[in-house]
Amino acid sequence: MQKYSICSICFFFLFFFCMINFFMCIYFIINNLIIFLEWEIISFSSMSIVMSILLDWMSLMFMMFVLLISSVVIYYSKSYMSSELNLSRFIILVLLFVFSMILLIISPNIISILLGWDGLGLVSYCLVIYYQNIKSYNAGMLTALSNRVGDVFILMVIGWMMNYGGWNYYFYLDFMVNDYIMIMISTMIILAAMTKSAQIPFSSWLPAAMAAPTPVSALVHSSTLVTAGVYLLIRFNLLLVDMLFIKFLLLLSGLTMFMAGISANYEFDLKKIIALSTLSQLGLMMSILSMGMPDLAFFHLLTHAMFKALLFMCAGVIIHMMGDVQDIRYMGGISNYIPLTSLCFNVSNMALCGIPFLAGFYSKDLILEMVSLSNLNFFIFLLYYISTGLTMFYSFRLIMYLMINDYNLLSVYSLYDEDFIMLKSMMILLFMSIISGSFLMWLIFSYPYMIYLPFNMKMMVIYVSILGILMGFIISNMNIYSMSKFLMSYKISSFLCMMWFLPGLSTYSLNFYFLNLSQVLFKNIDMGWSEMYSSQGLYFILKKYSVFYNLIQMSNYKIYLFSFVLWMFMIFMMFIL
Repeated sequence: MQKYSICSICFFFLFFFCMINFFMCIYFIINNLIIFLEWEIISFSSMSIVMSILLDWMSLMFMMFVLLISSVVIYYSKSYMSSELNLSRFIILVLLFVFSMILLIISPNIISILLGWDGLGLVSYCLVIYYQNIKSYNAGMLTALSNRVGDVFILMVIGWMMNYGGWNYYFYLDFMVNDYIMIMISTMIILAAMTKSAQIPFSSWLPAAMAAPTPVSALVHSSTLVTAGVYLLIRFNLLLVDMLFIKFLLLLSGLTMFMAGISANYEFDLKKIIALSTLSQLGLMMSILSMGMPDLAFFHLLTHAMFKALLFMCAGVIIHMMGDVQDIRYMGGISNYIPLTSLCFNVSNMALCGIPFLAGFYSKDLILEMVSLSNLNFFIFLLYYISTGLTMFYSFRLIMYLMINDYNLLSVYSLYDEDFIMLKSMMILLFMSIISGSFLMWLIFSYPYMIYLPFNMKMMVIYVSILGILMGFIISNMNIYSMSKFLMSYKISSFLCMMWFLPGLSTYSLNFYFLNLSQVLFKNIDMGWSEMYSSQGLYFILKKYSVFYNLIQMSNYKIYLFSFVLWMFMIFMMFIL
């Protein structure tokens, strides 16, 4: 019984802290409060090590969502991971993951941000390789190595911020915007955020991280690891206003959104389809952030966390009951057998599509209308709307394969909708997926955005959505050969299917050559020249001298003296003769 109790205890405490955060957040918004705490850990001479905490409405609200989703995920794991022998280890890893994220959220200090940032990377590696096989190991290495790039950029930011005499970036944002040092710092922050939030060219690790258990995927892809980069850029948004690199980020995030939407339509692994939809939504957040609207990015970040966690949990239930089969071609007609899970799945899927009055609608529709209102070029505008259509496309394709088509796996099946632990945890998120959009809209925006558009521009979202649904319906009714023939040739379809060859580029090319280079450097410098002229060289010199001194100490000096005199005598005799 002890292995079940840890989940319930963690759920209770996390949910309790979530409620406290909720009431504190309301109080902070009403009174417009910001609390900055500093705790001096140690001070000697002229140096002090200080731990800083920033509490404002944004950090408290995000922390509330992280705690809510993590509490629900841990309660869900009580049933999902019930056959796991080391359940306590799994729960402790998840808690470490959550605490790393919380440290990152409340830190105004770049060093404590690094602690949370690196904690996320390390614990995510441990969770991705949780099922110990070669596929998980490769996915874990790809995740860890991709995230290390971001860690290096954060370390460089720490070095550059030494120029200001402190690491509390919160104090330097307003008056250092045009300083060349701050331009360097903000460029590095953008690059670090791109690695953590998996923008092109660092996108390949995000679908690979699906090797982790499904409860971890629900946590990682909703509110923790992948959103850390977006949150960091929201905090640093004042630096990003007039930067040249921010336009580059807008292009890359738009392409990420487009690439993920296309790849999801070719994928047949249920978890990878949902992971690619996360990548698409991250591209949406990053792009709207690079257009100078951090409040909209934060709004979409929170609403997306709710329905994406629910979507992963529903996928986990389906995979669990299908005997660990993840291929959607084997699934079908599950709405007849597991209606409550299907209800949760369809609601979260519709929230993802932006169906009116669900959570995703409020943020997504607002973002697309602001894009229509802004002074952007046609290419970016097209990327936004095509990506929205692709979201409808793969969501409806998923519904067709899972709910409407025939069940294809076995004649004897074990689908049942009576796992009340999983259902209860999903019902909490179902409720939040319906109401969170409207209640966040009231909380975050003290005044409404005034959007004035022509009728056709206003209806553009609906036109694109209907087109996406129709395409999803048509393509789902075709087999794989006619689909590839209908869309394009085999080579182009394989290019689109494999995320524009990004996994191959990052694993087989970049990582292979970099790791090969590091092996050569290690062999020739660390184990070669460096050994010869530092540690091993000193060792051999000292060894020779010690042998020589040992000979002298053993009274062998007189032998050397006698031989020296004899040699001198012989030379003298030769000269005389």
